[in-house]
Amino acid sequence: MKNKLPLLIGAIVVIAGLVFFMGGGDKTAKKSGDSSAPIVIPTHNWSSQIVMAYVIGGIFESMGNNVSYVNADSQAVYESIRIGDVTISHEVWESAFGKSFTTALDKGGLLDWGDHEARTLEDMGYPNWVVDKGLCPGLPDWTALKNPDCAKNFVTPDSGGKGRMLEGPQTWHGDLIPQRVDALGLGDLWMVKFAGSADALWAELAAAEKEGRGTIIFNWTPNFTDGAGFTFIDFPPYTAGCRPEDGGDGKCGSPDGYLKKAVHEDFPNTHPNAAAAFKKMSFSTSQIGAMAALVDIDKMTHEDAAKKWLADNESVWKAFTK
Repeated sequence: MKNKLPLLIGAIVVIAGLVFFMGGGDKTAKKSGDSSAPIVIPTHNWSSQIVMAYVIGGIFESMGNNVSYVNADSQAVYESIRIGDVTISHEVWESAFGKSFTTALDKGGLLDWGDHEARTLEDMGYPNWVVDKGLCPGLPDWTALKNPDCAKNFVTPDSGGKGRMLEGPQTWHGDLIPQRVDALGLGDLWMVKFAGSADALWAELAAAEKEGRGTIIFNWTPNFTDGAGFTFIDFPPYTAGCRPEDGGDGKCGSPDGYLKKAVHEDFPNTHPNAAAAFKKMSFSTSQIGAMAALVDIDKMTHEDAAKKWLADNESVWKAFTK
């Protein structure tokens, strides 16, 4: 018996090791039920989307998951999710990306994971001080733009004597706004220039106010400008098929739309707890605007802004994980 004791102890150790290896000792994995493979979150080129990427990544990490981030084209990302290169999308804007999203959805491999509380609008507009200074009487009605006395208050050195509208990067909407300007008969008084980035739009806002001149820029809600005072122009209402790409005359404005979430079809299987939390996630206009403001007003990095938002809003996001 004395000589057999070491063998008995060795056998017990081996059996215990096998039990642990087979999952009996992996309490963390058993608790989370999620894969050790990273959840791939895309980042695009506007502040709320990037901050929210790190906010959502932080929530997933608090649940014991691994996360990686990849810069992705905001139109092509839905195909990337569909084929499994990216895991989720957390800001699907209906007016800008609805068609790309629906195309990928119809092919299979992509799941509609519900909407945020916030609704979206993307269009041309102006800071409220434009009206306060009387630079274009009649706004926000678009017909005010027909007045030459209005247009002259928006002339810039690069606008060829016309009033200038500053669109976002051309990759966002193509020639949608120039086509609308021409369709509405505004081309003799107004021209459209494309900004190189979202930051260029905010730089224009600051410069126009400092110089005391009018500015009309592309903007969206939810955004940090919701709290600063910004008004969208009332163009003719959007209807299905009114845009040139859909066979219309292009005279319509943009639709009030959804802000949706999307996931790869395997996400609920590979990361069930994270997928359940993501499905519950719903951010409001003010919450998303606050995320953007931490970067665009307070000049924090996207990562630091996400950390601050998470620290200040534990009661909001922890409810998603339960």
